[in-house]
Amino acid sequence: MKTIAPETEVEAEESDFKPLTAQEAEQWRSRNPPISVWKVVAGQALVGMLVALVAWVLTGRASVGWSAAYGALAVVVPAGLFARGVLRHKASSNPRAAMLGFFGWEIAKIVLTVALLAAAPRLVPGLSWIALLVGMVITMKTYWVALLVRPGVRKTD
Repeated sequence: MKTIAPETEVEAEESDFKPLTAQEAEQWRSRNPPISVWKVVAGQALVGMLVALVAWVLTGRASVGWSAAYGALAVVVPAGLFARGVLRHKASSNPRAAMLGFFGWEIAKIVLTVALLAAAPRLVPGLSWIALLVGMVITMKTYWVALLVRPGVRKTD
């Protein structure tokens, strides 16, 4: 089998890959602890409740608060289902099965979200679509906040 030599110095430098030793990998893991999926889902639920309260207080209408809460619910419940499904099959030794499981749970999450949104006019009296969307968007963005505030993350290099 022939090996193709790199054409430039940059390519030569990029190809210098050195795997971590067990001790280096352990140090890296201690500096970058994993985030619990359940903490993120709980954080989303908390943010959703806060958004609903703020919407209710700002508008003085309970229906706006319930609409924002339902928007948050349309994010939190499917995210919880997805997390449970993916984590249940996390230790799969077959990469293909793990990938299919991931995509299957993602499709289930999307279908559940669409079903919850379709049911919103029947379940939330005096539905405010804008409040519902604000609740959804702010609750979804909690993922980014969780990544930024996790312990051990350096803000600058």
